Amino acid sequence: MVDVGAKDESHRVARAAGLIRMLPATFELVAQGRAAKGDVLGVARIAAIQGAKRTAELIPLCHPLPLTRVTVDFELDAAACCVRCEAQVETRGRTGVEMEALAAVQIGLLTVYDMLKAADRGMVIDGVRVLEKRGGKSGDWQAP
Repeated sequence: MVDVGAKDESHRVARAAGLIRMLPATFELVAQGRAAKGDVLGVARIAAIQGAKRTAELIPLCHPLPLTRVTVDFELDAAACCVRCEAQVETRGRTGVEMEALAAVQIGLLTVYDMLKAADRGMVIDGVRVLEKRGGKSGDWQAP
């Protein structure tokens, strides 16, 4: 792991997003709340938050961080038959939370897949990326 002991603590924020594409019939299961396994987005939101909190257990060289806030939002896009996930993670610490935001999005989308795979094994997770990060010595960054 990289030594971050000499860095100053600061408020750090990262936002990440991604989406999962599915068949129209599968999308309707989510939109109408009729998935066989239950509340797809509710379960996926809890899983995403848990994913952010456990990032250091999943990615070997990540520092374990005391997260101060994790928000996860899902947006249904009927025209594209996809569900978009966006996560924002915050801490007051010596290193950024980009990995935690990315982990939250990936775990949230994987949970959507798991809850709907009986209806559609061809779903595609796509476009997972960091949208912005704030705080730290390197300053703020926003995706173009």
